Amino acid sequence: MEYRKHGKIIKGVGGLYFVLLENGDDPLAGKICPCRARGVFRHNHITPVVGDEVEVIYTESSFEMKDGVPTPKEDGRDIMIFEILPRKNSLIRPPVSNIDIMFVAMAAASPAPVLETVDKMLSILEHSGIEPVVVVGKCELDRENAAKLAEIYRLAGYRVFVLSCKTGEGTDEIKTFVGEELKSKTAAFAGASGVGKSTLMNVLFPNLQLDTSDISRKIERGRHTTRHVELFPIGESFSDGCIADTPGFSMLDFERFDFFTKEELPMTMREFEPLIGSCRYTKCTHVKEDGCAIVEAVREGRIAKTRHESFVSMFDVLKEKKAWNKN
Repeated sequence: MEYRKHGKIIKGVGGLYFVLLENGDDPLAGKICPCRARGVFRHNHITPVVGDEVEVIYTESSFEMKDGVPTPKEDGRDIMIFEILPRKNSLIRPPVSNIDIMFVAMAAASPAPVLETVDKMLSILEHSGIEPVVVVGKCELDRENAAKLAEIYRLAGYRVFVLSCKTGEGTDEIKTFVGEELKSKTAAFAGASGVGKSTLMNVLFPNLQLDTSDISRKIERGRHTTRHVELFPIGESFSDGCIADTPGFSMLDFERFDFFTKEELPMTMREFEPLIGSCRYTKCTHVKEDGCAIVEAVREGRIAKTRHESFVSMFDVLKEKKAWNKN
């Protein structure tokens, strides 16, 4: 007998996808099953990612009875992902889909944050319809810089948490936010390697017991303790909401990955949006033109200088991209 079942990819490792099947009366209902993807996806240059809602097919040969309980075979060869349902959003780095909230983490120090990288991620999230939440961790190492970073992103209109997993400072506030805002939603934590994503997730969700690592003193970067994206339930089940641990995004590259155009870029800067249309020139690029409302807001301190610098850097890359050069 053949079973067709809806499910959600919660982990993918080396071509093997672990799919949580929805509840029902079939033998593997409600179980996490290792699956393979149809070859046609590869031929069509489609890669299933964590967070995808999928349809799978399996038969009696796909499982075995253990202590009277149907159990999927570990190699996943007899359970096939045959359809990926439409995504409401998807990211390339980190590779994850259908995200509602992304916690973008940076450290006040060790490693020092690269704000252009953070701003690229925020722009990509805005373009994808994902709500960013900014987390400034390790505040005990440099309280002045932590406050400065928080001001930059609060000024931009983001929800910001400043905290220290070492001292516990600020963790109660983010725990409250998680409890109130993540119900029935999918959230992810992303940030450059070594900023303390996994440590924070262990504080917020002690049952996860994620691996963590120390910072390399030589290069001030942490080893990648997260090798793949994986979803974890927030409560007793995934229906209560789930979170994803992801590899760092220090390799974000606009030249290789075409997220959006230079014309769309200003709308990905949250604090720019109210001023768009107020410039002297209709085709203002918001880089350095006289009469630009955004440039003026930067001069007046209503928009952080670092945010505009990131915008200009992204604009310079995107303006060089030709239609024939887009991936």
